[in-house]
Amino acid sequence: MKAIRISKTGGPEVLTLENIELPPPAAGGVRVRHSVIGVNFIDTYHRSGLYPLPLPSVLGVEAAGVVEMVGENVTTLKTGDRVGYCMVMGAYAEANNVAADRLVKLPVGISDEIAAASLSKGMTAQYLLKRTFPVQPGQTILLHSAAGGVGLIAGQWAKHLGVTVIGTVGSDDKIALARENGCTHVLNMRKDDWVKCVREITNGEGVPVVYDSTGKDTFAGSLDCLAMRGMMVSFGNSSGAVPPFEPGMLAAKGSLYLTRPGLPHYIRTARELQDTANDLFAVIASGVVKVVVNQRFKLADARAAHEALHSRSTTGATILIP
Repeated sequence: MKAIRISKTGGPEVLTLENIELPPPAAGGVRVRHSVIGVNFIDTYHRSGLYPLPLPSVLGVEAAGVVEMVGENVTTLKTGDRVGYCMVMGAYAEANNVAADRLVKLPVGISDEIAAASLSKGMTAQYLLKRTFPVQPGQTILLHSAAGGVGLIAGQWAKHLGVTVIGTVGSDDKIALARENGCTHVLNMRKDDWVKCVREITNGEGVPVVYDSTGKDTFAGSLDCLAMRGMMVSFGNSSGAVPPFEPGMLAAKGSLYLTRPGLPHYIRTARELQDTANDLFAVIASGVVKVVVNQRFKLADARAAHEALHSRSTTGATILIP
């Protein structure tokens, strides 16, 4: 089968299209023939070496397709079932062997494209809003990268939950998109004094929570946007890793909380995984959350997809087609 593999870490140029052999699935696993592959920022962390992988490795953690082959001791799935997965390596390929308990069944109303575009981003939005810091109606929150994949879903979902969303974007042409997807206020990170604006919007109080996937460039400012005893949720590093800091800073700024969550810890069991996916599928099916796929690339063009991510020119979800 064809797959995108890296033999060394680096920029998008290290991505190579190769022909590799895929063995039969092991006991407890199935082979999934991909129809759509999701592209996520974590893929760039794996490629760059920020999150080290054994080399060589096939990149990608998210895809949807059909069960093509079933290994021994699998009773929950059969050949032909429509399934999706995320947080499983090897997705940048025509097929992948996946443990059965890491797959979710796709309901009739969810297409393969929507599943591959939303499982990782949508389940991230689910745990952020409902479990890491359960938002409450009437609250005002700060959401960075509001026009990105997670941001567009989280903005819509938060609004549905009765929350006022202050979103940040990287350019003026993303402001309208963020407003259309749940944000009441939208700030341009490159032009606005966004910390000052957040304080003004909240009458000087600050927000109870900041959801920050940007990392290094926004970390300090995000802390300054928090109300007393507010929570900083740092869940990504698109601008680079947050540098070391003195924990006493959290006390000085108002006894703040800091957490660095990751999706794998919120979908540890098969039941957690399916329940989280079902919650996501329900809000998509109801029309509360609309998943937007704005960039489509062929599998062979994965390098171009990564270059687009780094340019910050993408909005919504990006997918690869095998």
